[in-house]
Amino acid sequence: MKQAIDVKNICCIGAGYVGGPTMAVIADKCPNLNIVVVDKNLERINLWNSDDLDRLPIYEPGLKEIIMRTRNVNLIFTSEIYSAINNADMIFISVNTPIKEKGVGAGQASNLCWVESSTREIAAHASGHTIVVEKSTLPVRTAGIIKDILNSAEINHGNSVKKTFSVLSNPEFLAEGSAIKDLLFPDRILIGGESIESINSLKNIYKKWVNEDKIIPTNLWSSELSKLAANAFLAQRISSINSISALCEATGADIKEVSTAIGLDQRIGSKFLNAGPGFGGSCFKKDILNLVYLCNHFGLKEVADFWEQTIIINSWQQKRIYKEIVNKLFGNLVNKKITILGVAFKANTNDTRESPSISISKLLLNEGASLVFHDPKVTEEKISLDLKEKIPYSSHWSYEKDINLACKDSDAIIVLTEWEQYKHINWKKIAINMSAPSWVFDTRNILKRDLIEKNGIKYWGVGDGYQN
Repeated sequence: MKQAIDVKNICCIGAGYVGGPTMAVIADKCPNLNIVVVDKNLERINLWNSDDLDRLPIYEPGLKEIIMRTRNVNLIFTSEIYSAINNADMIFISVNTPIKEKGVGAGQASNLCWVESSTREIAAHASGHTIVVEKSTLPVRTAGIIKDILNSAEINHGNSVKKTFSVLSNPEFLAEGSAIKDLLFPDRILIGGESIESINSLKNIYKKWVNEDKIIPTNLWSSELSKLAANAFLAQRISSINSISALCEATGADIKEVSTAIGLDQRIGSKFLNAGPGFGGSCFKKDILNLVYLCNHFGLKEVADFWEQTIIINSWQQKRIYKEIVNKLFGNLVNKKITILGVAFKANTNDTRESPSISISKLLLNEGASLVFHDPKVTEEKISLDLKEKIPYSSHWSYEKDINLACKDSDAIIVLTEWEQYKHINWKKIAINMSAPSWVFDTRNILKRDLIEKNGIKYWGVGDGYQN
């Protein structure tokens, strides 16, 4: 086996949902490494360095305990990008890759401006030999762009000390809400690349806590495509079960019973078979759109159409739930108070990107409803930013930390995030202070129908055909 290149200093460009937690775990498991996480967003860096660990920019169970052990020991958060690049033996690119809003590929292709700018900064400020690792979710062949920029730096170094690079693809397979667990106990680690020495260098880092048989070397393009394909398959399962939930409501079947029956088939399995308001987060929609764009680019229209349907069903499910709410409330939401329980796109995270809760709330606000939001981790400021993204709704919504106060005088309560505390609501206490007739819309199927109806509240659950 070829020898690994010695790595002592690591730089990660991007202190977001991937870069921060990933580097924290590596620092915790590899005390011999010096890790610097850099970001141009000073506010984000300040939050990572906050003495109050509850103010970290990312909420993940177990994260603040790791930060407490590693920060300012062998893990540094800073905006001093150039010096960190210059000192690094290995650099992770972990920046945002949103969908392009204009130009070629708008609405589907990834915007790679931050990947390109980060690569150019690496090309300008790196020294000696540097291993550059793609950590962001990227379109297939993005490594080629990175290599072209870095190769130009190798050739045009002038009179400076010669610099060389090798490029690896090491996609993340993290689920928000369980990111630390996923990092500590991964199903697999993919390392795509052409340099065996560089692959072994990254492999040796992961071997500190991951069994070697779970560390899989591939070529660059297989590694990049594996990430997109994995997210597409997971999102497809969510859209599939949500499509069946609508059929359950129409026929009198129960989606929970159908999901159990399907999941017991070992060829299918039970994961990602919970009906709900659709998938959210930063990855699924973006990655599928990217996949659709790539398929069309390579002339695979039928393949593109197949994957695009996953997104169409996801959007349809959210609009379907919204229409059910309007219908059950006599077709009129004007001056009606509706309590939204859960704003994050899933439990155990404070991430609201592409959250079904935000999408459905905007539709309800457009109907004239007055909304009250509650979420254990999402702040009022974040909700305000999300709602004002397109239309100012400030006069039609409020935020309440106390669930009982949030539900007081409500015509309806909608559970949109599966937070554990929502499973233990005192419905007897809630029912006394709600308007009548009152409704609970359980889009996550986490509540007890009999307990809610026992207290005089009408119940609707996604995929529950009994209600018809």
